[in-house]
Amino acid sequence: MSAPELFVRDEHGALRLVGGYSPTSGAYHFPLSVVCPYSGADDVERRLLSSDGTLWGWTAVTASPPGYAGPVPYGFGVVELAEGIRVVTRLTESDPTRLSFGQPVHLVVETIDTLDGESVETYAFAP
Repeated sequence: MSAPELFVRDEHGALRLVGGYSPTSGAYHFPLSVVCPYSGADDVERRLLSSDGTLWGWTAVTASPPGYAGPVPYGFGVVELAEGIRVVTRLTESDPTRLSFGQPVHLVVETIDTLDGESVETYAFAP
């Protein structure tokens, strides 16, 4: 079983989150699922979401969660996208004093570990 597709590069090379949109609910969601989390409708369409957002909340993770082998500290927060959804996400800035409410952020890829000689990458937002 492979991990779900969370981010891709679009036809212009821009990094984008992979989400869903349901015509029944009129709402976007992330990550993509086959059923709308708001209405239960099964009419979800795959959509590439905005790569830019606004910072809503943040903190620093200073102790490794169970099973995590990547670097600490790291930033963790909530980013609102243009589609109106808020994404709980890793932040590239780990110093909370360098972040502010409403700060513009953009999507990046971060390497957080190596496993069997391969990079383990995830999405994050950077100021």
